[in-house]
Amino acid sequence: MSKRVLIVDDDPAQRRILEETIKRLGYETKMAQGGEQALHILEGPEQGSIALVLLDLVMPGADGMAVLDRVASKPGMPPVIVQTAHGSIEAAINAMRAGAVDFVMKPASPERLDVSIKSALKIEALAGEITRIKKTVEGTLTFAHLVLRGEAMQRVIALGRRAAASHIPVLIEGESGVGKELIARAIQGESERAGKPFVTVNCGAIPENLVESILFGHERGAFTGAVDRRVGKFQEADGGTLFLDEAGELPLDAQVKLLRALQEGEIDPVGSKKPVKVNFRLISATNRDMIQLVKEGRFREDLYYRLNVFPIWVPPLRERIEDVPELARHFMARFTAEEGKRISGIREDAIELLTNYSWPGNVRQLENAVFRAVVLADRAELTVDEFPQIAAHVDGFHAEIPDAPASVHGRQAYTGPALLGAEATIPRTVEVGAGTGGRSGSLGIPAVDEKGEIRTLEAMEADMIRLALGRYRGHMTEVAKRLKIGRSTLYRKMRDYGLEERAH
Repeated sequence: MSKRVLIVDDDPAQRRILEETIKRLGYETKMAQGGEQALHILEGPEQGSIALVLLDLVMPGADGMAVLDRVASKPGMPPVIVQTAHGSIEAAINAMRAGAVDFVMKPASPERLDVSIKSALKIEALAGEITRIKKTVEGTLTFAHLVLRGEAMQRVIALGRRAAASHIPVLIEGESGVGKELIARAIQGESERAGKPFVTVNCGAIPENLVESILFGHERGAFTGAVDRRVGKFQEADGGTLFLDEAGELPLDAQVKLLRALQEGEIDPVGSKKPVKVNFRLISATNRDMIQLVKEGRFREDLYYRLNVFPIWVPPLRERIEDVPELARHFMARFTAEEGKRISGIREDAIELLTNYSWPGNVRQLENAVFRAVVLADRAELTVDEFPQIAAHVDGFHAEIPDAPASVHGRQAYTGPALLGAEATIPRTVEVGAGTGGRSGSLGIPAVDEKGEIRTLEAMEADMIRLALGRYRGHMTEVAKRLKIGRSTLYRKMRDYGLEERAH
């Protein structure tokens, strides 16, 4: 779905011109004949569908400044670009001070509008990401801060807000990577415990012999190695929220103590002579079939019903594919800033590709795909070519790997011996013995030489560097990052193995 621009202008001819221009730039449009109608849209149920406002400053009745004064400071409002025909720099400055992000002079050229709109949307995306990070740290993240536009997620939001109004235990279910922790944080952010501790425990990542100590704490000398007193996760979450991720992985011994904590509101630290009262809100999450775990005797039935008082099912990304374009743009803005790239958007064919893929890894897979695309991108927009792994699985799409650029951040791309000649210079894997799972001809490093003898580590390391140089098109920073060595170490090894850059 394209972004929607609200055009506010009292001149019918100017509205029609702007409508056609903005549609040609790839955006949807919504018309308002004056300030009063614009305020009705921006303060009504349609506000969430507006991505940007193009606002005329001089109008009868409520003019552009009146609209800005009323909406600019309200949370969740779209960015505003003002336009004026009077050439008054003072009016433009006043509008910017009132909250506008940019201004254009009437009549604005399509090129000027395109640059202004893209810049405003990019700034808004980065501002939104900064707000999300800040709210997450503060424990005040709400559903309004999440990228949940699709109809399939509206039930999740409705249930989450009902849960936030209560202290009821919540069980969030869904596949890995759908964003269960973000839903849990939004529930806390809209509850009376907002701003209080939000303590996350990944139950599947805790060694079984340390589960009780980590969850409930221990006293000094409680067991060998307990040289200090440790406060457990339940006590850390006192007054706030405890989020048990992958709760189905808890061992049975810990399940008994968790049940007591839920029933009595108190815990027994390891080695303690008396229980400790705790006040926490419990939210659990799982990607497992909990009923099946109960049937197999791997999860206590009484604890399951204690956790599953208020279940929330988060649908996989393939069932809310309408969220993909907004999520992709959100991740693009974030990674563009992190990587220092100048990328203004995602082309429509790339969006079409992403919305035609099933995303088995859900939002986490989409995030990683966009991250990789941003790293690969050498143009102002992300295209299908930056998503080769996705294009390979979607009919009708083909990604062309672009040629290596002449320079990267001012440095000449590598053109040394490792990149000479045809594909044959890149080493190939060798299938050693039957049943190894190797594939003859696949990209990799040979383990044996032509005589069947094991190759030296130095020779294999040299081939690994050649392979990395070919795979990442001579981008030295990326090669060093993937090999997990410093750039100076990489250059030294290249000299040792005769792979130094050519003299130009």
